[in-house]
Amino acid sequence: MMPLTMAGNGGTNTIVKITGKDEARRHLAELGFVVGTGVTVTGQLGGNLIVAVRDARVALDRDMANRIMVDLG
Repeated sequence: MMPLTMAGNGGTNTIVKITGKDEARRHLAELGFVVGTGVTVTGQLGGNLIVAVRDARVALDRDMANRIMVDLG
């Protein structure tokens, strides 16, 4: 288990845990980041991550991406 920021570009990773306060976890869930979902880092821009989750591409700042813990898949 590691934060999403440590995952390399490409390859699907499975979300195993989301840390942080309820408000932050709820916001991430609204964007599609829920436990058991596959997420792929597609790029990095200025320290922020561009990720594909479900059928969308989302930009996350480093702080929010560090809250998403994944297993390599």
